Amino acid sequence: MHPPDDEPVAWPWPRPSKRVRELIRRGAEMALNAPPEWLEEVDRATLSIRNMKVVADDPVLAAAMRRTNRANLLHWAAANLRDPGAPVAPNLHAESLRTARDLVRRGVTESSLHAYRTGQNAAWLRWMSVAFELTSDPDELRELLDISARSISSFIDATIASISAQMDAERDELTRGTHAERREVVALLLNGAPISPQNASQRLGYQLDQTHRAAIVWSDETESDLGSLENAADALARAASAERPLVVVASAATLWVWVSETAEPDLERLRAATRALPGVRIALGSRSRGIEGFRRSHLDALTTQRMVARLRSDQRIVSFDRVRLVALVTHDPEGADQFVKYTLGDFETASPELRRSLLTFLEEGCNASRTAARLRTHRNTLLRRLARAEELLPRPLEHNRVHVAVALEVLYWRSSGRDAQST
Repeated sequence: MHPPDDEPVAWPWPRPSKRVRELIRRGAEMALNAPPEWLEEVDRATLSIRNMKVVADDPVLAAAMRRTNRANLLHWAAANLRDPGAPVAPNLHAESLRTARDLVRRGVTESSLHAYRTGQNAAWLRWMSVAFELTSDPDELRELLDISARSISSFIDATIASISAQMDAERDELTRGTHAERREVVALLLNGAPISPQNASQRLGYQLDQTHRAAIVWSDETESDLGSLENAADALARAASAERPLVVVASAATLWVWVSETAEPDLERLRAATRALPGVRIALGSRSRGIEGFRRSHLDALTTQRMVARLRSDQRIVSFDRVRLVALVTHDPEGADQFVKYTLGDFETASPELRRSLLTFLEEGCNASRTAARLRTHRNTLLRRLARAEELLPRPLEHNRVHVAVALEVLYWRSSGRDAQST
């Protein structure tokens, strides 16, 4: 039960003065309207620590953590707008609880919650800057920083304790039932544990002694629909003319999928089937056989998913076979940026039509007739575009074809890939 509104609530620190309450309220208003760089600082701090690498590398978990950071900041600021300096209840918003559930499903322990402390430190540095903007009076500043430090620390402590309890409850839930056993067997296979193919196949209800195609099926939507993800997994099986797929729920917004494959999947059929599933995306692994192929194809699908997130590509269905080279080149994003700028020069900012024409020309072995036919344009039009490309490139294409082709592939898979034809 909550005490009546007129009954005083015990504070774990001294009540702030009227003047400092007003300063906290003004600072809270600034936090509620924080520019993007404030939140980006907290995100970078949260995702940069070592035990958060598994989260930072996963587009779904990283996005969930960013949303949680925002929810925590807004929760604390809104509470201080209503009652400046008062204790703030833990943030048990649905987003925070979903993140806790997903962390457990990926095998992440409570040690990951230390990231909240790192984010707290980044937010505190920004809040100190705000405090110095609000007042230059030493006594007011001392009281303001003292009350704020106690409030923020208490809020983070309570939030971490609540999320930790949620993770414990979720872990208990996951240790029971068929889904839990399936996850356990898949984890053993992916970690290279000595488990026999016959035993693993029986427990999974999926034959391992065959050719596999793994996939990561996930959603970028804040409110993900597990049913839509499962429909996409079924569509993948149909596109590969396979039987029922093996599906493991990796998080509330991610499925790990394997299908037995006798032929390459029909990607056009898959695209058509997923058009009615907004927000759903699929990263396909390589085609491999046996237990090692089961593992290899999954790792390739993960590599593909991470590349898509790293380059912020908007392509919804991406195959590892299509992006092997780009995934390798862009593993170091800064190095990839420098490579593209050095290789393409002014051509980096050329029109999508011009970039697509040159990339297609290189893919067609520099055969103008085949390129024109593929682009459905007149040969003379193509030749004019190629001449313009030569003018913009910093070095002659004739002596730099491989590097230019790789740089253009990187551009294709960046967010500007929306300008290119679907692949």
